[in-house]
Amino acid sequence: MAYVDAFLAAVPKDSRDSYLEFSRLSHEVFKDFGALNIVECWADDVPDGELTSMPMAVQAGPDEVVALSWIVWPDKATRDDGFRSVMEDPRMSPDRNPMPFDGRRMIYGGFTPILGTP
Repeated sequence: MAYVDAFLAAVPKDSRDSYLEFSRLSHEVFKDFGALNIVECWADDVPDGELTSMPMAVQAGPDEVVALSWIVWPDKATRDDGFRSVMEDPRMSPDRNPMPFDGRRMIYGGFTPILGTP
């Protein structure tokens, strides 16, 4: 059964090109270790909330936009091994592929699909 990782981050609005560069290299590495598909999304209709919202969840400032991404894996075992390998891969080192956002405010998690096709 497929497995999905999801990520939400606040990215400086003027760092879209850097985010794309970071993502392109990251996609290559994740796919090298078993990811089937990866999608990057740049918010264009994500409202602030009163109690909670995506911008609030990642503490997005006025100069930041919410980015949403997800990775589809064939199964959780491939994801666990692949993710471990990705984190050890030198292509993902901060010197070679720096995150263009504050990773401390990134939200992420793994999900087992229960309806639909990832």
